[in-house]
Amino acid sequence: MAKRLPPLNPLRAFEATARHASLTKAAAELNVTHGAVSHQIKALEQSLGVKLLERAGQRVRLTPHGAELLPAVSTAFDGIAAATQRMTRPASAGKLSISCVPALLLLWMAPRLGSFTAQYPDIQLTLLPSNDARDIRAPHIDVCVHYGDGSWSDCWMRKWSGLELFPVVSPTLINNRPIRTVRDLADHVFLHGDDGREWHTWLAAADALDLERGRRHHLGDARVAIEAAVHGHGVALGDTVTASGLLARGLLVAPFS
Repeated sequence: MAKRLPPLNPLRAFEATARHASLTKAAAELNVTHGAVSHQIKALEQSLGVKLLERAGQRVRLTPHGAELLPAVSTAFDGIAAATQRMTRPASAGKLSISCVPALLLLWMAPRLGSFTAQYPDIQLTLLPSNDARDIRAPHIDVCVHYGDGSWSDCWMRKWSGLELFPVVSPTLINNRPIRTVRDLADHVFLHGDDGREWHTWLAAADALDLERGRRHHLGDARVAIEAAVHGHGVALGDTVTASGLLARGLLVAPFS
């Protein structure tokens, strides 16, 4: 007996909104209006009889039911995309070595390995956590995904994404000690993933450099700072790429977004 499945378009709207944590960005990706995306999600929720997404400031986040559904929907869409691309692309095989910024590798690239493997099953990947510019000319590395201003000579390059830094914190911590204004950050521990320059830049832009005298931990790596924030140990700086998945899953919130 055929199993009854939810309609395809509402599932697409739900997956895109959860991935972006934004109705507006989902609408732009799907080339429809904000209202159309909202309508499709409501139709899906009515069909299933559960709430899948909820407001969190200007963003949206998954409910427990949404968090249960999203992996299955994402896997299904990834599988469909991979199958259709295999039909239209010539077979690929071989080895590919990628040097990638450590935080980006862990928080963005690693969760997508399954999709890559499904699309290119005969390619063997070697992933190297690094932002060392010398990798660009290293003979054993094929592709670099690095932070920088693009001033690398004698190589092909393409800007993949701009980054916006913003504070991120666990929902549990912010519920216990709310962050409504920048001044409320003084009640929390600053988690540094570098030598302090990123928080310095952000606080300077917020006209709050005096907060640098507050409690802080230097953790030496953006991945560690983000993980510490997830566990409620303070406030870290996330960005529009590496923090998007954690925000969509409700593990972090961005109090000023």
